[in-house]
Amino acid sequence: MFEYTPVDIEKRLEGIGSTAVEFLQQLPSFLCTEISRSNGHASMIVKFGNVEQITVDKKEVRFRFDALIDFGELDFKELDSARDVFGADQFELHRTHWAVRAGDAHTVLERLAELFPQFKDVIGAHMPAQAGDGAMEPPAREKNIIGEANSVESYLGFLFGRFDKHDAEIFYRGHENAAFELTPSLLRKWPEGAWKFMPNEDRLCKELLIAHYDEFQRDQYCFDRLVRMQHYGLPTRLLDISGNPLVALFFACYGSEEMMATSGEVIIFRIKADKIKYYDSDTVSCLANLSNLTHAQKSEINLSLDRTEFNEQEVAKKLLHHIKAEKSYFEGNIAPDDLGSILCVKAKRTNSRIKSQSGAFLLFGHEAVLPETGNDGIEIARIAITNKPNILAQLDSININATTVYPSIDQTTVHLRDGYELPRGTM
Repeated sequence: MFEYTPVDIEKRLEGIGSTAVEFLQQLPSFLCTEISRSNGHASMIVKFGNVEQITVDKKEVRFRFDALIDFGELDFKELDSARDVFGADQFELHRTHWAVRAGDAHTVLERLAELFPQFKDVIGAHMPAQAGDGAMEPPAREKNIIGEANSVESYLGFLFGRFDKHDAEIFYRGHENAAFELTPSLLRKWPEGAWKFMPNEDRLCKELLIAHYDEFQRDQYCFDRLVRMQHYGLPTRLLDISGNPLVALFFACYGSEEMMATSGEVIIFRIKADKIKYYDSDTVSCLANLSNLTHAQKSEINLSLDRTEFNEQEVAKKLLHHIKAEKSYFEGNIAPDDLGSILCVKAKRTNSRIKSQSGAFLLFGHEAVLPETGNDGIEIARIAITNKPNILAQLDSININATTVYPSIDQTTVHLRDGYELPRGTM
């Protein structure tokens, strides 16, 4: 849900609470089928109206569409015409999805009237009733910010005794800019809402394996490969987290000189025990092997089916094929609820960075979204971070710096160079 929605709007609506539902039901909306192409033409069924009676449960969002204008099936002659009318990209018209777009529905209606003059009168009749839709604002973003820290002491003060570890573990992540999204690199979007990498997930992984196959020879599981790919900078469905709050604080402060005046943040995750898995978990294998499916195959996944129906899908059988390649004993019984979840995974400490950072990962399942305030298995709080130079100096005094956090020779040389550089004019 909210695919192709501008990131800021998506974050304001992601919990689909009562204020979000009220906002959605006020918006003028277009209901369209996916584009159909034949004989060089591109056609789609188009309706204009409002979304009503929205109800939300764990698996589904239900609604009623009240059509004010039924355009029927429109022949756009060519695909580019349909893209221009709706401001869509090369993938969007081929996807079943919701999108809440910034802009004015009048503009789309005017483009339709220009292409299909037979609807000009009926479009004109409904224009006044929809006036002002561009001024509607989604609800404000929600963040559970528990305080602002400008020193190591004040930061630790917010942590001591605040988070209950009963039946849960605490992890941390630092952002040098508080505006950064809590999203794995693979699932990030351009500001207008289009994917950056997601449609090419399987290609990214396969191309890296082809180019550097020897690097992955010792990796037993698909998850192991994703960890190594993440280490080398490939966009994956993994989000790095740390068991060390000081490492997270370092990341919230460490960065380019121009970012020093920008507020950072540390995100604190309280993760329930049943959401924490190890690298060899069967559930982890199910989620990790989504990376082997093509974008078209992932589009066929229907998590609203019961377990039996889900496993009878052709795409479930393809996913099972990849899982069995690493676990021959795995039964063909994938749980759809698990496949759409977010798990905390403790990885093998196969590289020095994971060791030094007390690293673990959040593994995002199919179309999984982590709201900024958390979900039923992951509670989230935040500490705003200011006065970064002071904090970095304090951390360095207790040996938390680029050398210890990034224990590689290139980072060590940079740290030594900066630490031993003499002031200009020194004799």
